[in-house]
Amino acid sequence: MSRQKIIVSVTNDLTIDQRVAKICNTLIENNYSVMLVGRTLSDSKPIQRPYQTKRFKLCFNKGPLFYLNYNIRLFFFLLFNKVDILWSNDLDTLLPNYWVSKIKGTKLIFDSHEYFTEVPELVDRPQKKALWKRLERKILPQLKNVLTVSQSIANMYHKEYGIDAKVLRNVPVSDKPNVDVETLRKGDEKILIYQGAINVNRGIELMVETMQHLENTLLYVLGKGDIDEKIAQLILDKKLQEKVKMLGVIPLEKLHSYTLQADLGLSLEEDKGLNYRFALPNKLFDYIHAEIPVLVSDLPEMAGLVRQYGVGEVLTNYNSKHLAALIKGMLTDEVKMEEWKQNAKKAAQELNWEKEKKVITDLLNA
Repeated sequence: MSRQKIIVSVTNDLTIDQRVAKICNTLIENNYSVMLVGRTLSDSKPIQRPYQTKRFKLCFNKGPLFYLNYNIRLFFFLLFNKVDILWSNDLDTLLPNYWVSKIKGTKLIFDSHEYFTEVPELVDRPQKKALWKRLERKILPQLKNVLTVSQSIANMYHKEYGIDAKVLRNVPVSDKPNVDVETLRKGDEKILIYQGAINVNRGIELMVETMQHLENTLLYVLGKGDIDEKIAQLILDKKLQEKVKMLGVIPLEKLHSYTLQADLGLSLEEDKGLNYRFALPNKLFDYIHAEIPVLVSDLPEMAGLVRQYGVGEVLTNYNSKHLAALIKGMLTDEVKMEEWKQNAKKAAQELNWEKEKKVITDLLNA
């Protein structure tokens, strides 16, 4: 008997999406044939995965023409390929998946990585937001198989559309490779780390400005995004080139080895839109698995997790001097640092993919 085929679709270039990579591996473990579909960017690197991959080369890579171009390509690709289950990641891949699921009578799973219509890029753009919201209102009430990343977003979907979304947190696998990477610590400095998208309202500007008030401390920023150039210019303007380092995109296989070197992990998203308010970022779990204390914004999901497991502190004042004092206090309190590390070690035994992936198995067997 041949294995059922699942086509998983995203709009990124496949290289750094931890959640999707773990899901695809879990689908293989459940004896499905998997193909992951995304796109090629100018700086995309080759990938090797234990499942098929397909990346579209598009004429446009941002703005409305990108979404139109990608969705048309994805629709015809899905339509003319054999598939038993469609797995759509986020609202920007949902329409072609929905149409093909209707045409073919195929099971559709929708995995919402964020509260898409409340992302910062749409909060101040009412016309664009209205278009995405219309799409969401049209399709989501008809879906039977929905996943999302936090209970708060699941609650919002139930309130708005009456659907029961299952929560699949973006927690790491327990057995992560420790590979040789560059040494972040040059001497006896303390290491702060931020990993993730370099986008608006993620508190990255605040992190950079805070480094003016910290001595013998380095900040490493891992990732890329829409405001890369703005952050690089801010570092130059503040003359912080020796204290703040932007390392760009780090391959999934190497990321944990960088995180292990840090003394403190930062996740300082601003309260701009419901998406960030209800966020539960994978970097927070990555920090916990590296057994480093964390400092997070006072937002419900993140702060709730940190307080529940006792793995760090919560920032309540978005001021660079206040943040610097809080960071310095954390780094110099050896007793608390050890307590946070031990609590992180315990939390990692509960917050791991080996336990979380049962949500996928249950959904596939439903």
